[in-house]
Amino acid sequence: MREVDSIDRHIKYWSREVPELDPDVEGAVTRMQMLVRHLAHRRTEALASYPLKSWEYDILWRLRSAGTPYRMTPTALAAGLDVAPATLTNRLERLENSGYVSRTHDEDDRRKLLVALTAKGHRAWEATIGAQAEAEHELMAPLGPNERKQLARLLRKITAAAEAGTHPLMFVPGEEDLAPKRRRSSSPAQRSSAAKTAATSIDMPSTTCHGPSHDAAASSS
Repeated sequence: MREVDSIDRHIKYWSREVPELDPDVEGAVTRMQMLVRHLAHRRTEALASYPLKSWEYDILWRLRSAGTPYRMTPTALAAGLDVAPATLTNRLERLENSGYVSRTHDEDDRRKLLVALTAKGHRAWEATIGAQAEAEHELMAPLGPNERKQLARLLRKITAAAEAGTHPLMFVPGEEDLAPKRRRSSSPAQRSSAAKTAATSIDMPSTTCHGPSHDAAASSS
């Protein structure tokens, strides 16, 4: 007997309202979105026993990923995190006050500001990485080794197609010029409308019923 999950019930409900709904496309996309949201919640739970919030972990992780000497410009950091510069500035101030990062001027160009991971920041990140890996392995536990490889291959195929002719979906240190620019609506009214759409999208049919991204859950302060 075929396994049935909440997404199957979701599709069955909306198929009555939208007969042309493609159950395979809807099922795959909705499951990806809901699993990302689930993983974000699990990450928040895993971090609860540590002195780090999700957005703090993200910043420390980005700096760690930059490699020795573990520092980046605020511009590159904002691009990698896909957050507004003003939001990042506020968060960096809080992290600096906690001793996790430091902000200094580049010795070769005093106009350039650099954000660096401190020894305390390194220790905090290293203390939490195990909990992150555990949450991810727990999510993938139902699949055997070959199934995981198959899933990775299929997702890679979709990702490669999505990246074709545009910016990479994943920020990679050293590829700042390829990082996607943060897109914002041209007016406050448009931004308000977009926010309302995202907040209600989980209850809408077809491509709008996949729900908001995990961004809010993962980045909440």
